[in-house]
Amino acid sequence: MTDAAALPGQPRGGVLTGPATARAVNVLAPNPSAMTLDGTNTWIVSEPDSDLAVVVDPGPLDEGHLRNVVDTAEKAGKRIALTLLTHGHPDHAEGAVRFAGLTGTKVRALDPALRLGDEGLGAGDVVTVGGLELRVVPTPGHTSDSLCFHLPADRAVLTGDTVLGRGTTVVAHPDGRLGDYLDSLRRLRSLTVDDGVHTVLPGHGPVLEDAQGAVEFYLAHRAHRLAQVETAVEDGYRTPPEVVAHVYADVDRSLWPAAELSVRAQLDYLEEHGLI
Repeated sequence: MTDAAALPGQPRGGVLTGPATARAVNVLAPNPSAMTLDGTNTWIVSEPDSDLAVVVDPGPLDEGHLRNVVDTAEKAGKRIALTLLTHGHPDHAEGAVRFAGLTGTKVRALDPALRLGDEGLGAGDVVTVGGLELRVVPTPGHTSDSLCFHLPADRAVLTGDTVLGRGTTVVAHPDGRLGDYLDSLRRLRSLTVDDGVHTVLPGHGPVLEDAQGAVEFYLAHRAHRLAQVETAVEDGYRTPPEVVAHVYADVDRSLWPAAELSVRAQLDYLEEHGLI
C-alpha cells in the first residue's frame, strides 16, 4: 500500500464526508464514477460560532443529497444563507435551483446563466456571511467559468475541478483552454507561497494537506503531457484520437473521451505558440 504522505498533495485518508477544517464540512454526493471519483464534494462553510453557512457546489439534482446537505447544516445549528458555484458542470451545479428552493438562498456564480439573484462573482470579490470570509479566485481553464474560493482563516482553498483530491483534471475543450489553466495553476501556487494556503478542499476526492505540492505536481504533469503530445505530432500522430491512443495508452480506455478533450486543448496551445 502506498503511503498517502508520499502521494502528490498528501491526500487525507479516512471517510470523505464530515468535517475537513474548522470551518468546512463535506457532504459527499452519491454520484461516483470514473470522472467524479467518489462523487461530488458539497462543502458547507461557516464560522464555528455563527448560525449562518455558505454552501459551495450543491451538486447533482438528487433530492436525497440536497436534503442531506440541509439536514447536516441544521444539525450543526446552521442556516444556509448563500449558495456558491465553482463552475457550471452538472455534477456541481445541476441541483442549484432546487437547492435554492429548499433553502431560500440566492445562487452566485461567474456565469450569469447559473445565477439566481442579481449578484455574480468575479475577481477581487470577497463573500462574507456570518463573519465568514471567502475570497474569489478566478481559475479558468478546466472551464471558462471556473472559480476557486480562498478560505484564509483555515489557510485553505476550495478548488472545484481545478485541482482534484486524486488524479488530474480535464481541460474541457473547447470551453476550457490550456493556457488559461496553466495561468490558474500558477495563481494557486502563489496562494500557497504568498498567502500560506496549505489545504486543498477539492470538488472530488480527498482533502489534500500539501497544497503547494499538489499544484507543483499538476504543473509538472501538464508540462510532461504537453511534451508528449508535441513529440507524438512530430512522430506523425495527427488527429486527437491518434494522439490519445499513443500518449494515453496506459490510461483506462473509459477515460479516453475525456483525455481527448485535454489533447485538443493541448494541440490548440501548441499551435497558438507556433510549436507544431
